Amino acid sequence: MQQSAYLPWDVFRAGIKFIIMNKNFCCRLPAIILVLLFLNQTLLAQDSSQVRKEKILRNTVRYNLSNALLFGFDKFLVLGYERVIGKKQSFSINVGKASLPKLVSIVTDSFSLQKDSKNSGFNLSVDYRFYLAKENKYAAPRGIYIGPYYAYNHFTRESEWSSNTNSTVNKQVTTNSKLDIHTFGFELGYQFVFWNRLSLDLILVGPGLGIYNYKATMEGNLDAEDQQQLREALHQLLTQKFPGMNFVFSDKQIDADGVMNTTTIGYRYLIQIGFRF
Repeated sequence: MQQSAYLPWDVFRAGIKFIIMNKNFCCRLPAIILVLLFLNQTLLAQDSSQVRKEKILRNTVRYNLSNALLFGFDKFLVLGYERVIGKKQSFSINVGKASLPKLVSIVTDSFSLQKDSKNSGFNLSVDYRFYLAKENKYAAPRGIYIGPYYAYNHFTRESEWSSNTNSTVNKQVTTNSKLDIHTFGFELGYQFVFWNRLSLDLILVGPGLGIYNYKATMEGNLDAEDQQQLREALHQLLTQKFPGMNFVFSDKQIDADGVMNTTTIGYRYLIQIGFRF
């Protein structure tokens, strides 16, 4: 019984010796094939053994890295949780703090932006993932996946403006703006797992339908011309400094009530790092 246990290695050594000693390629070929088959079966057996030894981990907590890089680490702090359901499906939810990009200099003929008094918001998103069985060697949450998603972003900003006119009266105006974004769509992504604990989640493509609602109010003694100038400044502030808004609101203007709404193409792309347990 002990000798039979060592028989495969005896065959392997004999095959290697035969390849070295025999110079005829036609004679070498069967031995080469035999050795390659042996190595392949050995590696597969080791890989299967390793998979069996790995503890099944169904939970992942993660950090949204891409939007933090885009908006600023102090402006965007969103954490997520993914729960594996079965071998090839999972559900995930992300929630956290989000706010508009940093204050920039906006100057019109009548007004210039002085500072942001308040700047806040939050992000909420959910998705359901189907990890493709035919494309993935391992069980979820590793490999390529597809699935539907919903994302909601809410931003508020209070800004202070001063007039640029030569009038003896220096007008100080405060604006309060609110932006709500609802996005429904379908995503394609890939999740890497390293050392069975660390994860790198990439949502590569996430087209969808976006519903954008913007509302601004003004506090101050302004005539109609001043209000129009200020609305143009707010539009400039939103579309030039908020990624993607120049496309979304490219042909839209803030109306007399301070409202600007549109429904157009939405998108989602993320880079997330996580820890499994």
